[in-house]
Amino acid sequence: MKNNITGKAGIRINAPVEKTWEALTKPELIKKYFFGTDTKTDWKPGSPITFSGEWQGKKYEDKGTVIDVQENKLIKYKYWSEMSGIADKPENYVTITYELSEENGKTTLMITQENIPTEEMKQHSEENWKKVLNNLKEMLEEKSVSHL
Repeated sequence: MKNNITGKAGIRINAPVEKTWEALTKPELIKKYFFGTDTKTDWKPGSPITFSGEWQGKKYEDKGTVIDVQENKLIKYKYWSEMSGIADKPENYVTITYELSEENGKTTLMITQENIPTEEMKQHSEENWKKVLNNLKEMLEEKSVSHL
């Protein structure tokens, strides 16, 4: 059965879209704001993507497939999280979409997560995305100041 619960989170970052894109696609930068996660992918549609690391003392490896990538505009991938407690089956994969737009040197980033199994998981997911987005904003705005 297809789940129709969708979570969303967004933020406005005082940094150009190119800098934000770099932070979303470079594994060494992702690790800095995304709970220490190691990301492996070549960002090409159809390629595998994995996220691994340790969360609250427990090792994990989440996996999926890149669906679409449009530089400085969009990243879309399907993935399954070991931490979700649900079976590794195609119908249990969530779809994550990052949408970027820029206005006057500021980037708006919206993240949508589709196919969430329960309202409770949606809330948990949205809270996590807010933390990730705040960490990303902090990192990018700190960097843009230090380059003045």
